[in-house]
Amino acid sequence: METTETTEAFRGLESRASGRVHETADPTTVSDEERARGLDPTYDYDAVDPATLFDRSSAGPHAGVGHWRFDALLPFPASDALSAGEGSTPLVPTDRLADELDVDAVYVKDEGRNPTGTVLDRGMSVALTAVAGRAAAGGDVEPLACASPGNAGQSMAAYAGRADLRSYAFVPSRCAFSNKAMTNVHGGDMRVVGGRFPDAADAVDEQLETEYTNLNEFTTPYRHEGIKTVAFELVTDLGEAPDVVVVPTGTGEVIAGIYKGFRELARVGAIDSTPKVVAAQAAGCAPIAAAIERGRDAPEPWSTPDTICGELEIADPAGGTAAIEAVTESGGTAVSVEDDDILASAVAVAQNEVMETGVTGGAAPAAAWALAEDDFFEGDETVVLVNSDAGLKTPDVLRSHLMGQGI
Repeated sequence: METTETTEAFRGLESRASGRVHETADPTTVSDEERARGLDPTYDYDAVDPATLFDRSSAGPHAGVGHWRFDALLPFPASDALSAGEGSTPLVPTDRLADELDVDAVYVKDEGRNPTGTVLDRGMSVALTAVAGRAAAGGDVEPLACASPGNAGQSMAAYAGRADLRSYAFVPSRCAFSNKAMTNVHGGDMRVVGGRFPDAADAVDEQLETEYTNLNEFTTPYRHEGIKTVAFELVTDLGEAPDVVVVPTGTGEVIAGIYKGFRELARVGAIDSTPKVVAAQAAGCAPIAAAIERGRDAPEPWSTPDTICGELEIADPAGGTAAIEAVTESGGTAVSVEDDDILASAVAVAQNEVMETGVTGGAAPAAAWALAEDDFFEGDETVVLVNSDAGLKTPDVLRSHLMGQGI
């Protein structure tokens, strides 16, 4: 069963392993083996005019809003999008941070302003557009399911509700209360699983006694595809690519998606070169950073994950190889930072920059400060820190950090 109509430049789903392009937008028509090894939407890049990609002058009744305005390099047209206006998030200048890091400029890309407070809304919008198209064509797609530390489950519930589709989010017991509550508020079914994220992932097949549409990261080829529009917006707002982008990294989908966006912009001639991308991980669970430090192409599972940053506690990231590829190809690096530094950084940004940074987002400024101490910056860079989720996702964790300091 084919999905909704595709855009003019969309060629199909490319196998990460073999390079074969499957001329379809429906991953369920591709073999299990190819799907397991990863699929990536690909395009006729020669047919994409960068001027058209960034042109917003042709507004009409179906013109894209938010990140869907870049549908020239998305699989589906904006007119068919299942969207809540995700994207178009603020790029906030932070002069004080620039002075502290001793670089030309620092900006925070505040992804906490998305509909459910997370950068993952971008990917869920694209993924649910694909699924809703299959459903409209008569495909049997229900129920939808994913395992999640919290944010993806909440986002899936919201977009599935918009499409009138049943969804099941499997989350570990350590999941933030805000995610648990809002998953149900959005109409999603939530299963809380004892233990950590791998236990939640295992529970999906154990508890669902039916066929389901799997919306896990990299199982659907569209979650990281939506996230690449962060790169498109950065170039739109800055007029050029930044020099360094620091990305909180758990599953690997966010950093892989952002790097793909820059790589595509370079391929169509919109930018001269890609920025260095930096993976910011929690020291208590840093398989990607450890692999990069050891010069490996793929991470080894982290044996004893232990971080208060739930979205970063991914011991065996599905996008680990893609994340390492993004870092190494771009000339970037990976940094592991202690929980106390992550929490202190999130609080510092909130207290000094009129911005609420989630615990996950706090990993980006913490990593940037660590990079500055290691003389990573030359001094003339434009640096972007990605705040991947809203402060209201984990206010109890941030407040407990202050209480631990006697505040």
